[in-house]
Amino acid sequence: MNAPAEPGRPGLVGYPVNLLVRGRRCVVVGGGRIAARKIEALLEAGAVVHVVAPDLVGELQAARDEGRITVAERPFEATDLDGAWLATAATSTAAVNRAVFEAGEVRRVWVNAADDPSNCSFTLMSVVRQGDLVVTVGTGGRSPALATYLKDHVAQEMGPEWAGLLELLSEAREELRAGGTSSETVDWRRALDSGMLELVRDGRTAEAKELLQACLSSSLD
Repeated sequence: MNAPAEPGRPGLVGYPVNLLVRGRRCVVVGGGRIAARKIEALLEAGAVVHVVAPDLVGELQAARDEGRITVAERPFEATDLDGAWLATAATSTAAVNRAVFEAGEVRRVWVNAADDPSNCSFTLMSVVRQGDLVVTVGTGGRSPALATYLKDHVAQEMGPEWAGLLELLSEAREELRAGGTSSETVDWRRALDSGMLELVRDGRTAEAKELLQACLSSSLD
């Protein structure tokens, strides 16, 4: 049974995912500063980006000239989403955002409209990255400002030592699995509470690894 949406707002309770867009055609409608930010994030994730917009800001003109994106310099048409895997509407015109959303619904293409949650089939989260460690903050599209504020708070607390800790934990997990031991039976929380992070932060990675191994061995005894 589906949970009812809260009164006065669209049903934006979502199912958080990490979309793998590398090599996939992603269409961005709009050529301004907001579109440029969305496009940069897609390019960093390896997407094949096609832009539809009558005008482009300078950085998008440069990206076009460098061959990083393809561009149709004209107003949006529904057929622009043919063959797309994901689409972003980054315009200040509600009617255009709506047209992109409706074209996506017909073609089963995921659509995000910047600052326009009523025309979204998915909403974006604010993201903090340290290597392969990703922390996201979302508000269901209700307050991007709060999501950004919380993201900045997390970013201040989550330095590069967390990426180093992830590497140690991942390596230990693979060693356990290679030896026929289930990683699910290990008391990882004890290891994480042992002070490893502080050792990694201080550059004492070898000591952190020894402490991790001691904690894991103890939990398997």
